[in-house]
Amino acid sequence: MAVYRRGYQRYDGPTTSHFARLMVMPRFSWERILGQRFVVILLVVSLFWPMLCAGFIYLSNHSELWQGFGGGIKKFLAINGNFFSIFMNVQSTFALILASVAGPGLIAPDLANNALPLYFSRPLTRWDYILSRMIVLLGILSLVTILPGMLLFGMQASIAGGDWFVHNWFLGTGIFIGFTLYIAMISLVAMASSAYVKWRVVAGALVLAFFFLLAGAAEMVNSIFRVDWASALNPTYAINAVWKGLLDVEIADDKPGAWECATVILGLSGGLLALLARKLRAVEVVK
Repeated sequence: MAVYRRGYQRYDGPTTSHFARLMVMPRFSWERILGQRFVVILLVVSLFWPMLCAGFIYLSNHSELWQGFGGGIKKFLAINGNFFSIFMNVQSTFALILASVAGPGLIAPDLANNALPLYFSRPLTRWDYILSRMIVLLGILSLVTILPGMLLFGMQASIAGGDWFVHNWFLGTGIFIGFTLYIAMISLVAMASSAYVKWRVVAGALVLAFFFLLAGAAEMVNSIFRVDWASALNPTYAINAVWKGLLDVEIADDKPGAWECATVILGLSGGLLALLARKLRAVEVVK
């Protein structure tokens, strides 16, 4: 048959697995991100606080080291939800800075070089592309959040014994779910900034400004209308409230609770995801 008589036919041959296609972009992105000196320095610096927390856990479980300091020291050295809440607050700062550095370079180059048609001509949907980029940030940010958090929880459970684990198993679940929710939120902020701002430095600054501006707006609404519910619009407060709810830490009665804050975070994440999906198109009609 002549070549000009051959019509277009969709390829129906063998393809790689869906997971393998999703991991193509993260594999190369991780190599590029970890090749940045500032990222490596930030990862190393972020390990100091977990190491101090590990020393605190060791000290708490060896009473012979602090006998004679009074009864108040035992309450201070207790490993409970307050301890892990403080740990998560500190590590979240490193994760936010890391997202502002690693996130802006994920999508902007593809948009600037019109690479999306090349991606979407493969067996890769728009949602696969977003998920692949989120996996990149999930892998990097987990190194300073989920991984050290679960190691500290495992260290405490192994030293304190099975009885402590039975009564405090929810702490490990809270660390994992809380950090996962936080990583998803800041990843969407970083990816949306990368999609709408071409300049990498400006996009990184926008990631940080997103949290500061919303925090300021929430405080302004509270002051003007003399209410407290606007605190839920502050992403920093909202995620902390969710963490406290997961870790069974008391929240002030006059402030929004964990469920209200979780609803706001999910709504905010859904809005960012919609903006991101709207920007990521293989073909765009300009009027």
